[in-house]
Amino acid sequence: MKKFIITVLLGLSAITTANAVQGNAEAGKGKAAMCAACHGADGNSLVPMYPKLAGQSANYLVKQLTEFKLGMTSGGKSGRVNAIMGGMAMALSEQDMADISAFYANQKVTDGNGIANAKGKKLYLGGSAEMEITACAGCHGVNGKGMANAGFPALAGQNAEYLKIQLDAFRNGSRYNDLNGMMRGVAANLTDADITALSQYASSLK
Repeated sequence: MKKFIITVLLGLSAITTANAVQGNAEAGKGKAAMCAACHGADGNSLVPMYPKLAGQSANYLVKQLTEFKLGMTSGGKSGRVNAIMGGMAMALSEQDMADISAFYANQKVTDGNGIANAKGKKLYLGGSAEMEITACAGCHGVNGKGMANAGFPALAGQNAEYLKIQLDAFRNGSRYNDLNGMMRGVAANLTDADITALSQYASSLK
């Protein structure tokens, strides 16, 4: 519990810093045109391996764009490493990131393609003391809407395939921009079946 509280506080501090620039959704609409091929014109990606950005917290989106850029400038030593997104983020200013994030935050996410299932629901809502897995709902909300002020993203409606890719990445350590290593700690104890079940369940939330 203490670790969770510390993580939330660190998240709030990081978001305060990241959101120093105020985003303009109208300006972001035009700037986001370059994102449409992968993420959809309204942020609802039709390509399952790519995330939906519609309805996601602007705070979270700014953080991710900032860290994609950091992944490039640090040579992968920090931030979030992705060759495609790193290249895209390099061309963005802080204002661009804020505007694009504001635009997507104002869009409505469509229903996810995941299927609700008992195994995923149990892990998502209650975790597992035996496996040392904390409940996903503690950070992402019972309905998967996230905690914007603490930097925890919404999962409801997200593409199940994308969620699985990210959980796999946290588990194998190829993604390491989670606050206080919390996601890596959780994912390390998940089996392939757990990850599939959780991804499907979280995607099915509305």
